[in-house]
Amino acid sequence: MRILAADIGTGTQDILLFDSEKEMENSLLMVMPSPTQVIAGKVGEATGAGKDIVLTGTIMGGGPCVRAIRAHLQAGYSVYATERAALTIHDNLEKVKTFGIRLVSEEEARELAKEGGKAGNPVEIVMQDFDLEAVSKALSGFGVTIPERLAVAVQDHGNAPDKSNRVYRFELFREFIEKGGELERFVYRVEEIPPAFTRMKAQADYLLEAEGKPGASEALETPEVPGTPGIRAVFMDTGPAAIFGALTDPAARQPSIVVNVGNGHTLGALVLENRITALFEHHSSRMDPEKLQDYIIRLADGKLGFDEVFEDGGHGAYIKEATGFASVRSVVVTGPKRGMLEKLSEREIRPEISDKLHFAAPFGSMMLSGCFGLLAGFFEKYPETSIKLINH
Repeated sequence: MRILAADIGTGTQDILLFDSEKEMENSLLMVMPSPTQVIAGKVGEATGAGKDIVLTGTIMGGGPCVRAIRAHLQAGYSVYATERAALTIHDNLEKVKTFGIRLVSEEEARELAKEGGKAGNPVEIVMQDFDLEAVSKALSGFGVTIPERLAVAVQDHGNAPDKSNRVYRFELFREFIEKGGELERFVYRVEEIPPAFTRMKAQADYLLEAEGKPGASEALETPEVPGTPGIRAVFMDTGPAAIFGALTDPAARQPSIVVNVGNGHTLGALVLENRITALFEHHSSRMDPEKLQDYIIRLADGKLGFDEVFEDGGHGAYIKEATGFASVRSVVVTGPKRGMLEKLSEREIRPEISDKLHFAAPFGSMMLSGCFGLLAGFFEKYPETSIKLINH
């Protein structure tokens, strides 16, 4: 059995090809630039060449690509976009228009793209989180084919055009924790993706269309379509994927605080009996070693509030059940920005943390924590595989 897991982040997209006939350590691994970084580069090239652009494709992660699009507009060049692609920029399309972006139909976009090779016409840029064709081409050069089983993680704030995405994201997290906080709460088959998770649904639709099947929305309405509801694919948010992936490290002894210090976001969770019972999320650029250590301790003690994190520019915090930091057996840190703690001297690490601190590298691969969480999620949703990665 082979499974392709892809964890789509702000800085990188991390890809793992699992093969049950091999040791996990012999899995094929790739750490590549993230799609939003790739798109930002393409927009920047168009800006430098003095060309207008037309955005097609679908909703994807923002950040770098949205900043590049805004810079393109500020440089005086036009941006055309289909509604699906424009949702990358903002959930409210009326607000997208106020930025100076011209919304066009899919047909109009195709016509513009046709003329893109001619001087003075816009360049087409396809918005997409996970490019199955590009990954397939990369693997084919080594004689490797894409498997039918897929697991994909993207950070999905949820569709909230009339409220703060940060507030809405934590409303969703709170709901999942209140329902139990187990891994299965954060993993979705195609037909299970909540309507609010437009970014996940867009990726599910893309993968289904690539296989010649109806999209995720149609799959919900027509379960009799052969093969559609049972497609072997799961989807997760990148934060929980990294948390549950780090738990596959044997040093993650529970109760545990697991922290993923990503390129864009830092998420910390209190995990008790494989359940997330409390968590916080902030932007990594706004964190520092002292603040992170303070958050870790106060999350476990039940003293870190939503308003404090939100007003500091973060997403928030939610605590259903706190064990007290004294009861925490391990503080497990993963993510590309883990150096925020890893590079500290002994005197800079708070003494109550130092003996519990562990920098996770599940199966020897720190950057693939999210992929291992995706695999754990796949096995959870397809129990017939009879493989378990998390067993503490």
